[in-house]
Amino acid sequence: MSARASSGAGPSKTPETVLSIENLTIDLPSWAERAHAVENVSVALGRDEILCIVGESGSGKSVMARAALGLFPSRHVCPSGGRILFQGENLLAATQERLRELRGSRLAMIFQEPMTALNPLLTIGRQIEEAIEVHQPRSREPRRKRVLDMLAAVHLPDPQTIYGAYPHQVSGGQRQRAMIAMALMLEPDVLIADEPTTALDVTTQAQILALIREVQRARHMGVLFITHDFGVVAEIAHRIVVMQHGRVVEQGAATDLLEAPREDYTRMLLAAVPDLVPAARDKEFSREPVALRVAGLEKNYRSRRGFFGRTGRSVHAAKAVGFEIRRGETLGIVGESGSGKSTVARCVTRLIEPDAGEIRIGNVDFAALSQAALRPVRKRIQMVFQDPYSSLDPRYTVGKLIAEGPIVHGTPTGKAMQRARELLELVGLDARAADRYPHEFSGGQRQRIGLARALALDPEILVADEPVSALDVSVQQQVLRLLADIRDRLGLTMLFITHDLRVAAQVCDSIAVMRYGEIVEMGTTKDVFAQPRHAYTRELFAAVPGRAWSERRARTASTT
Repeated sequence: MSARASSGAGPSKTPETVLSIENLTIDLPSWAERAHAVENVSVALGRDEILCIVGESGSGKSVMARAALGLFPSRHVCPSGGRILFQGENLLAATQERLRELRGSRLAMIFQEPMTALNPLLTIGRQIEEAIEVHQPRSREPRRKRVLDMLAAVHLPDPQTIYGAYPHQVSGGQRQRAMIAMALMLEPDVLIADEPTTALDVTTQAQILALIREVQRARHMGVLFITHDFGVVAEIAHRIVVMQHGRVVEQGAATDLLEAPREDYTRMLLAAVPDLVPAARDKEFSREPVALRVAGLEKNYRSRRGFFGRTGRSVHAAKAVGFEIRRGETLGIVGESGSGKSTVARCVTRLIEPDAGEIRIGNVDFAALSQAALRPVRKRIQMVFQDPYSSLDPRYTVGKLIAEGPIVHGTPTGKAMQRARELLELVGLDARAADRYPHEFSGGQRQRIGLARALALDPEILVADEPVSALDVSVQQQVLRLLADIRDRLGLTMLFITHDLRVAAQVCDSIAVMRYGEIVEMGTTKDVFAQPRHAYTRELFAAVPGRAWSERRARTASTT
């Protein structure tokens, strides 16, 4: 834990208030599940302070924060009471013209998903320049120099290249740094960061958190940081506000709230955070038969030839990858984005074609089968995808989505639909959910549906590619427990892909660490977590946000 976060009392005894939200109520449309997105909320942000707003999806934390900039999700969501004061001015009463003057120059925001927040048709440099053009008109060359200086200030490598690159040409961490550069261009007094590290791997996440702390201190800003990750909270927060169903449940100094929460809801959220200490599992796998053997797996991505006959780039995503998983065992593959772990998962399931190697399930080498020969045996290995929103076809009912695989493999429709209802109950949903559509379910429920669909063909092996990375901690805990329960009940073998070491500690029996397409370390979860041998593995562990808090919490739990 950082020294600033561990102080608990904040950066000073009486910080100057830069943003004050007073008795704010924001109405939802009449057809919504509840009347208010935010109800009678009061929060104050001080200068030189990082205030973390935490809560599950639907708690109202993002709606509340965006209200300060006049950014409401639709015309049906609007404030009906309270004030948002910035240096004495009520932002809820400000005109759109006045809000445009304040946005970027005095109040700035980092959005959760930089790929959708950035314009794909403009270079990164041009988009950052627009902020200067709108608020501080000046000639092109001084603008360009200032942008390059800011790109360097947020530690982007080769600012000249980043300046001329389009969003899709840089990594997720680099896009997020570009968003931070854009938000800081005009040195705002308030920075609102809406889940800026949710989809990032631990090393990139650690870099972004360090950068936000650095610029907050250097520019004496107030930072309103929205997250559901308590590791991040423990790393950077001076104070914490906990929200549920649009209301503030609890707030206080970071150390006080993390160590001794008063409210049951806060204690529930903290209890749902997975520990870095591996979960105990008594089963011995050495005597079990090998369910999946991968040897010499290779995958090379080649970009198309460029203009004027230029040769495209080649990326070696998997280099001589090999591992074994025994029946009933869960092997976790961990590593940063771009390490090749998802490529391995998709090669193993033959969703993409490997260039070389063996993928042996029992006596069958999946890698050697033609597509025609593969079809009847594909049901032996199934996949749960990362994004439950895009992996379920919105045109079909849930029952039809689950039954589709068995029907393709010859199961009568009536029998397949009955099995779909049984599977929905197995994953903790009502059988009547079979008649509803994916958009009618929450993210956690959709992930359960995706799991039911994967189980419909009675697979021997389940491949789970980041299945809980986008879920709240409480929903994440439910899905992880469900996966463990189904694995034990059905005797499934699992290949579990994740960048979250806390999740890996709780789910996986053994760990393979990947970097640049290669496995650099492999062993039992207990051994790898207790004494990582490779420098890269140690680097991953060192980057876990809130690690000191997690370890202290685990020690406390072991003595009680």
